Amino acid sequence: MTRGRMQFRHGARDEPEINLIPFIDVLLVVLIFLMLSTTYSKFTEMQLRLPTADVDSQRDYPKEVIVAVSADGRYSINKKPVADRNVDTVAAALGAAATGGKDSVVVISADASSPHQAVITVMEAARRVGLVQITFAAQSTAQAGH
Repeated sequence: MTRGRMQFRHGARDEPEINLIPFIDVLLVVLIFLMLSTTYSKFTEMQLRLPTADVDSQRDYPKEVIVAVSADGRYSINKKPVADRNVDTVAAALGAAATGGKDSVVVISADASSPHQAVITVMEAARRVGLVQITFAAQSTAQAGH
């Protein structure tokens, strides 16, 4: 009986490793997908409806300051034309027309094709004078065709 020798490997056993690189790749793709889809959902959720007004419910208030903005950007405050288009001139005219003081309501009646900057100028002028109550005049849908 000869003794045979069994060969066992006594060397270092390789531990199984988890490769994280494909896992990180998948997570980055999911992250990019979520970022893009949430950004687009903000824009698709914003549905704007333009306002309409009932003309019969409008009343005249003594503290109203009516500012008309023409299509080419000229101003008229309480049916009196304003000489210049800069903020300081409009602010001075608003301050003179505000008979109710700080409680006056500024009604901006702007033409539909007037420049956006012209309306912003009226709002800035009202802020400089201290008139914080600002509203916009709208046309009734029934009168829009006439």
